[in-house]
Formats: sequence, structure tokens, C-alpha cells
Amino acid sequence: MSDCAQLAPTARNWKLTLAYDGTDFSGWQIQPGQPTIQGTLQLALGRITGESPLPQGSGRTDAGVHAVGQVASFVLNAPIPPGNLLRALNRILPSSIRVRDAQIVDDTFHARHSAKAKTYEYRVYLEKSAAGTSNCPPFLARYVYAYPWPLDVDTLRESAAHFIGEHDFLSFAATDPDLAARESAPQPDTAPLIATPARTAVRTIYSSIWEREQISGGELFVYRVRGNGFLHHMVRNLVGTMLDVGRGYRRASEIPAMLAARTRSAAGPTAPASGLFLHSVEY
Repeated sequence: MSDCAQLAPTARNWKLTLAYDGTDFSGWQIQPGQPTIQGTLQLALGRITGESPLPQGSGRTDAGVHAVGQVASFVLNAPIPPGNLLRALNRILPSSIRVRDAQIVDDTFHARHSAKAKTYEYRVYLEKSAAGTSNCPPFLARYVYAYPWPLDVDTLRESAAHFIGEHDFLSFAATDPDLAARESAPQPDTAPLIATPARTAVRTIYSSIWEREQISGGELFVYRVRGNGFLHHMVRNLVGTMLDVGRGYRRASEIPAMLAARTRSAAGPTAPASGLFLHSVEY
């Protein structure tokens, strides 16, 4: 039976939009003995309302990954106005987690199941200092991948274009032994964004672009990717591969063969979590 079918007459379905600095958290999903976004939010709701629903996120973000527009949904019986809940949560939550918006929504809404598309952003700080040294400003260090090698932005853009469209992204998925189980038997916040047949790694990417801007002490390269769903570590693996292309270690023309290989060893390394942001979720 769905969550919606179990709603009591006085229960209301909530949608929160959250921003957070994931550096000091072990990801979104609740884990015993570990600080997580989901667990921290659940505790805050309990303190405010006396109820402890487990907020369902639009998807899991891993340890160290940030969010600008994560979405969570849950059911509460407490007759609290949205503005009051937003203010109360932001008083109780640590400063690294902020509730940007709180709404009462239709009973059929679910943060994960109702999602149609997601956008991720990955930020790379290109240092002007010699390779092997670091001059990344301390106020940026938690939110970028400080990259010491020169990058060619045109080559990055060429590589990014290869990912647009529907592809099997198995070569860019995490090598977790439970990948197949996670795909075939979804659990809260670990399942794909969009329901897919068991064991499939096929996803559709609507846009995949790199942008560059000059900042103090270096350059910021920003990768933005929008799609109907993403596999575990997929964006970080795409970025790690493209950075290898951008510094001349591999060629953009090799990417179609990497996709066709359907094996993790065919693609490049996994970029660090620090540069990754869940930017927005569309419904």
C-alpha cells in the first residue's frame, strides 16, 4: 500500500526544499551512528511537532555532496502553518542545513516518485599555481575540486556533448556490489530517480555543458547536467572522465566506446564529492 493510501483524515503531505553543506555529513540517507541530512531533519521535526516521519528525498546525495535544491516529502498530523514550520526548522537545524521553502501539497506528491528531472552542478577550481601545489581560497575549498592541471574548455565541451541523449551509463556507475539489488528492489532514497526496469543503467541526459569564469587566483569551471535520472556516482564519474579529456590524457572521441563497453574500468576516475551539488529537481 502506498504512503498516500495510508494518510489519516487529518494528515497533510508536506514538501520541503532544502539547501545544505554536505561536508560534515555522511550523505542524505539515515545511517546508525552517523550524521546525515535525513536523520538530522527527522530529529528536528520530532522536536517541533512530536512526530518523527522519515523525510523522503528526491534522491540520495553521498557523503560530502552538497545541495542547493534538494526536495523532501513527509506526512504530518500537526496543524502547523507552512511559514511557522519553516521558521521553526531553521531555528533548530544546524546552520549547514537550511529550509528554503515549505509547502502543503497534494496527497499524491512524493519527492522521489513524482520527480521528472534533476540538474546537478559540479565545480572545478583551476589553480594558476604550478601543478602539485595548492592556492585554492579557503572559502572555496569545501565546495570545489581544486584541480592542479591545465584544462581546455573546448575539449571539455566536446566531451560533454557525447553524453546528451539516451545511453546506457553502466560504465559511469559506481562499482558497488549492491548496484543490481538497488536497481531491481528500490528502497527509500537509494532507488533511481525514475522507475526503470530491473538492472538497467539506461538514462536520458537532456543537457550537458561546461562553463568557465574568471575568479580571484584562478578559474572556475562549472559542469551542469540535466537528466531524467542518475546512477550512483554517475555525475562524479562523468566529471572525472571529462577532466582526463580536458587535460589531454584521453580524447573526447573515445567516449562513445566507453559507453558501449558497459564496464566501469572503461571510463575515467571518480571526481571528489566536494565539488558536486544537487542543483534542482523538476516535477
